[in-house]
Formats: sequence, structure tokens, C-alpha cells
Amino acid sequence: MTEEKSLNFLEEIIEADLAAGKYPDGIHTRFPPEPNGYLHIGHASSICLNFGLAKKYQGKCNLRFDDTNPSTEEVEYVESIQRDIEWLGFKWDARYFTSDYFETLYQYAVQLIKAGLAFVDDSTAEEIAATKGGINEPGRNSTFRERSVAENLQLFEEMRAGKYADGEKVLRAKIDMAHPNLLLRDPVIYRIKHAHHHRTGDAWCLYPMYDFAHGQSDSLEQITHSICTLEFIHHRPLYDWFIQQLGIFPSHQYEFARRNLSYTVMSKRKLLQLVNEQHVAGWDDPRMPTISGMRRRGYPPQAIVQFCETIGIGKRENLIDIGLLEFCVREQLNKTAQRAMMVLDPVKLIITNYPEGKTELLEADNNPEDPTAGTRQIPFSRQLWIEREDYMDSPPKKFFRLGPGLMVRLKSAYIIRCEDVVKDASGAIVEIHCSYIPESRSGSDTSDIHVKGTIHWVDAATAGTATVRLYDRLFQVENPAVEEGDFKAYLNPQSLQTVTAFIEPFLATAQIGTTFQALRKGYFSVDKESTAGHLLLNKTVGLKDTWAKK
Repeated sequence: MTEEKSLNFLEEIIEADLAAGKYPDGIHTRFPPEPNGYLHIGHASSICLNFGLAKKYQGKCNLRFDDTNPSTEEVEYVESIQRDIEWLGFKWDARYFTSDYFETLYQYAVQLIKAGLAFVDDSTAEEIAATKGGINEPGRNSTFRERSVAENLQLFEEMRAGKYADGEKVLRAKIDMAHPNLLLRDPVIYRIKHAHHHRTGDAWCLYPMYDFAHGQSDSLEQITHSICTLEFIHHRPLYDWFIQQLGIFPSHQYEFARRNLSYTVMSKRKLLQLVNEQHVAGWDDPRMPTISGMRRRGYPPQAIVQFCETIGIGKRENLIDIGLLEFCVREQLNKTAQRAMMVLDPVKLIITNYPEGKTELLEADNNPEDPTAGTRQIPFSRQLWIEREDYMDSPPKKFFRLGPGLMVRLKSAYIIRCEDVVKDASGAIVEIHCSYIPESRSGSDTSDIHVKGTIHWVDAATAGTATVRLYDRLFQVENPAVEEGDFKAYLNPQSLQTVTAFIEPFLATAQIGTTFQALRKGYFSVDKESTAGHLLLNKTVGLKDTWAKK
């Protein structure tokens, strides 16, 4: 009998609401990103949560772009966000933009002005901040707070018409300058911004603030459960105040704690810095915590969804070990990835008693975890490439690879014995000479020959080559966001190394996006910059977590 998974606090709320008959038409959630950057793994948690709840309770989930800041938003980001959501396996029930509601939101503001609940303020941002007061100190009313309704309506209309410069005037809600929640001390709800908008062009120079636009947009879409991260918990009273004063559909906000990932940063502002200052090769650099970066690195979408479901949600912020994400990636790829052999640091191995000019085809499983994956044929001849680390002149006791007189099995091939090495003037190994046991071919009866080690190899005569990017953690410290000084000072200079590898010949024609397991080395994915004559591979993840040992 399987143990039933316990509900998280949001599921408990939803089930209580549904049991009470509160939402007869079902629940309605939304995912509301601002199109000012690429989505990262933190957004993936929110995507899985909002779309997942809607799916679990047969509800709906909207995608809504919070496009109220034209100077930082671009169509490129809109397209990338949609691509990421679909790649993760989710589909929105409807797609909206906050800009769809600009006229309605403007009329809501007019409604507040007419009710004496909003006023135009000529104060500068610095002057407004100076009158806010503090936790133990009430704020001071603006000298413009008692303007008449007629004057406020005229000024607000002139702000929309473009009569005033950026920052010259704002519209503020009239609430209470002594309110214990500083966010309710006459917050700014509209500001002037003469900037070209990616959807509305130059039709507007007056834009709503997030706190004014968000709740009303939720209400217009009849969102039942508006789920956001914990830093917005103090915004909830303002969210409720606007809805109550306007008398519109009572959407309700709920907060959960964001999950940060170790050895990276999750701030779009900081990620943008890394891109703009060329510390990485773009938003989809495989070292980035962006969904597009993870896709390019070879992470399967199922692994990201599994990771998000595993960490769950809560009410307290947490730093999640990136090793858990990598575990999920390995678990998925182990089931699906084609196996292959690749040598990253090659040294020549010559089988001295193997006939010159002979090549044979050996059989190997494509994926031992999948009985339907079939087999492939691997060329084998007298000269091979093996990893340099698989030989030692003076091997320790438990080194089950090659050394003087030691025997090892070549994966899917023969048992060999090390006879000699050839070195150059500097002492570096140029060639390893071995003999093979002809009757020891894999699959034959070699019960009287015992070897403890198996190594991978590539046939030198038929090998292809690939440029391989080897990735390490982007930062050297676990939580760079909380360290003193510039977070970029903690970047790992060894986060990317590039080598040329020898590969099985069939890999030379692998398609972009193909991920495979290189035996004993890890999982690798064909990069989007690969061409017919130049294979470029990204290391997705190792076969086990070696970072923890460091």
C-alpha cells in the first residue's frame, strides 16, 4: 500500500474552498512574469505550482505578462517565456498582457479620484520618500493631498495626454499616512514614463505601478488564487484595499517562500549583469540557472518538473542544494540517454598482437536500462584511444586499470595486459603497448580469467572528434547573493573548460539537442552551435556528485 502524499498549505486552502462551494466554476490561477529577462529555475517552481494546481483541481491557469515598465521589456523576453513554459510541458488556458487592461486600469484610477481616494502629487520621488515616516514614526501628508476632485481629474487627464515630463507628477492613492504598514501610506499608483512600449507603442506615457495593476488584473480575469512569493505578503492589504474600494471581483493573494539554488544567483537584475558584462555567453549559457540555459545544457524538462515537485513549497525561504537538481537530471537521463564512448584526455593504446589492417565490429547495448533501445556496432582495431588517467606507472593497490603488467577489460571488447609504455623526452606518455587475449571477447566464456576493472576506449582509425565544454559551478561560494561586496567577485574562473575529444563515429552526425551518456564520464548534449563538420558538446552532468566531496 503506497503512502498518500500530504497536502501542502495551498492545496489545503483550495480543498477547503472547494468543499465550501466557494468556487462552483473551479479554481483559476495565473503565472504573471514581467517580460524583462529570461525565466530561471525559481520561475519554474512558480510555473509548476500554478499550472499544477489548476491541473490537479480541474481548474484553469492563465499566462499574463506584467508589461507595465516599457523601458526594460522586450518581445524577445515574451517569446522566450512562452517557449520555456511549453518546453516544461504546460499549456495556458488564456494569454493576457497587463497592457490589455491599460484603459480599464486608467478608468479605475479615475473612479478612485472621483471617490476622493486618489490625488495628483507634484512632489519628487525624494520628497515623497522623505514624508513616508518610519515604523515608529507616522508619515506626513503631501501638500497636494487636498486638491479638489475636479483639479485631480484634469491633471490626471493631462498626464495621460503627455503634457508633463517623467517624474513631474504622480498619482497617489489617498489612504493613511499614519498606517502601520508603510505600503499603505498614500502609495504611488501611476507614474509618467515617456518610453516606447513593445505592444502599445507610444499610445501611453502613463503607466500603472505593480501594486495597482496586479490585483485589478487578477480581478478582471477572475483569478481565485493569486499566488506569489513571500516578499509580497506586506502588499496583500493594499491588494485587498484596491479591490474593495473599486467593488470588483474579490481575487485573493496567497504567498509562498521562494527557493534559492546553491552556487548561483536568482535575481534577474544580477543575471542581466552577467550577460551584459559578458561573464557568460548569454541568457542561455549552460552555466546559467535560466530554463533556456538548462535546456541548452541538456537537462530534460521532466527532471526540472521532478525537482520542483520534490522541493515542494513552504512559508520559509530555503537554499536548495544544486546536487538535488543534478540528481533529478541523472535519474531521468539514465532511463532515456543513448550510451556511447568518448575519450576526453586521450593517449594512444596499441594492441601489439592484434593483426595489422584488421577491423571488426563489436556489439554494445544502446541503453541497458531500456530493453527496447537495441544495440549498436562499434569498430575495433589495433590502435585505440583511452583516457590518460586510466594508466599509472606505479598504481596504488586498488587501482583496477592499467599499469605495468596489469590486466583490464576494454568495454564490450577484449581483456588486455599492459606490456610497455613509450614516453617522450619530457617523460610524458606517448603510447601504451598492450597484448590482448583473443578468446576474451565480451560475451564469450572467460570464467578462468579474472579482471576487476573495465575501461572505455575509441577506435583510433574511425574516431570522430568533438569540441567539449566541461562545466563546473558558476560561483565558488554556496550563496553568493548574501556574501559581502560585489557578487561577481565570487565567480568561479574554472566554471568552463574546453577540450577536444575522440568519439565513436556514429556521434559525429548526432542532431542538435541530442543527449547521451559517455560511459564513465557523464551525460553530454549536442550544442545549438554544432555544424555538420564541427560537433560541439556541452557536459550536462557527471555520473555522480563529485562536488560534495570537494
